[in-house]
Amino acid sequence: MTAVSDAPAPVPEPLLCSALAADLDAADLRSEPLRRLWGEEADDALARGLREPILRAVAGDDGVLATLGRLLVLGMPQPRDAVAAALPRLGVDGLVGLGLAAAEGDAVVPRSLLRPQSFVDAEGIGEWWIASDLDEVALDGPLPADHVLGVGGASRTLAEIVMPIEVDRALDLGTGCGIQALLVARHAGSVIATDISARALAYAELNARVNGVSNIEFREGSMFEPVAGEAFDLIVSNPPFVITPRAEGVPEYEYRDGGLVGDALVEQFLRSVPDFLTAGGAAQLLGNWESRADGARRAGLDRVASWVPEDLDLWVIEREQLSPLAYAELWIRDGGTTPRDAAFTPLLSAWLDDFAARGVTAIGFGYVLVRRGAGAPLRRLERLPQPVSNVGGALRHGLAAHDLLADGMPATLVTASDVTEARHLLPGNDDPNVIELRQGGGFGRTISVDTALAAFVGACDGELTVVQIASALADIFEVPLADLWADLEPRIRQLVLDGLLVPAETAE
Repeated sequence: MTAVSDAPAPVPEPLLCSALAADLDAADLRSEPLRRLWGEEADDALARGLREPILRAVAGDDGVLATLGRLLVLGMPQPRDAVAAALPRLGVDGLVGLGLAAAEGDAVVPRSLLRPQSFVDAEGIGEWWIASDLDEVALDGPLPADHVLGVGGASRTLAEIVMPIEVDRALDLGTGCGIQALLVARHAGSVIATDISARALAYAELNARVNGVSNIEFREGSMFEPVAGEAFDLIVSNPPFVITPRAEGVPEYEYRDGGLVGDALVEQFLRSVPDFLTAGGAAQLLGNWESRADGARRAGLDRVASWVPEDLDLWVIEREQLSPLAYAELWIRDGGTTPRDAAFTPLLSAWLDDFAARGVTAIGFGYVLVRRGAGAPLRRLERLPQPVSNVGGALRHGLAAHDLLADGMPATLVTASDVTEARHLLPGNDDPNVIELRQGGGFGRTISVDTALAAFVGACDGELTVVQIASALADIFEVPLADLWADLEPRIRQLVLDGLLVPAETAE
């Protein structure tokens, strides 16, 4: 197992957090000013772990923004006098008091990163300062086991899929640096943020205080233990779902490893979460799941479905599948070990042996939504490898459509504004051999339809009722209305569920 960090956890002292926020605001330590300071190409390079382009761009610049950029964004020591000038309210002693840096002679040595993180939600555009542990670039080596990650790809993905709904009580399980709790707090009366890591909770609380967010309560503990007996309208989680061998010499990182075998942590979450949902409450999480060749060749999506009671709504979207080899390489590299390191091959062998022991053939990654709804439950398992956008809004609209259809087909439908039609014809033919409806936003679905369904969708302008359109088509195609409707109705319902058709009264 890797060693734990030798840096102390942050100390989220309220007055010092307020002073830090005032100094960062005065310095304009935000994404766009930094991007202008060192240039777009250098800024993009930082996302790939390259800081040299930034250092070259700000070489010789002793200004406030350049100093704080090197110290807090890159994690590099800076002259004490320059830091004191850049943080006049907090001072070097205050930065040390927060646990974000150490003073060593004439230098201030960072113990944490603190980076601006922009976001967009239903209320508009905003930006926070997010503190986290030094990354592998700043450390120049593998991460400690208790590393607290900043805002990474998984964090951004979860933020994009959380439904934009107003709730009274929310839970962020496994909060890490606290980014999900901050986002949910914008549309929740109160948020409970939990984590098994006291270090992570210290960062999360500091980030809340620095950004002036006061409706989050922080609790330490594993899984649902800190909220036993409570229920929530919304539960979000980016749990430590990475499948890691429980073998000697394999690092266990708190931010990604749940300490269980295979995908048991995701299973445990999904089996437990119904007990913590209010009526109508929903849970959303990211996860990995295994497909196994253990006799029945159980696909990962089917295994996930078996973990959630059938009387609850379940919507699982698998975004990608990796082979055991590709998965192992991904997460070994994530910990800072590369194929040129001596430790790489033993780690790879441990991963592949672990997967082989369970007959794992593939590992899926995706989104899971569970809801304690009313009426007939939605059970939807699908693979969507195509680009997606506004997933949170698409999930919310999908659930609303499911609830609406439970009361019958809407009287009037409108084609969604992002839907286009594509027709493919063979040379010399007037009639298309393929007609596709294409969704420009949301899940970006492409759906093949026949002439009758294409005509129905084309007539959905909000003026004619569903019955009027179906009756007209029955006359045009010279078929009994009952026969046409029996063919069209289930496919129309699916288009409503998918968001290509929307009730006229809710159309934008």
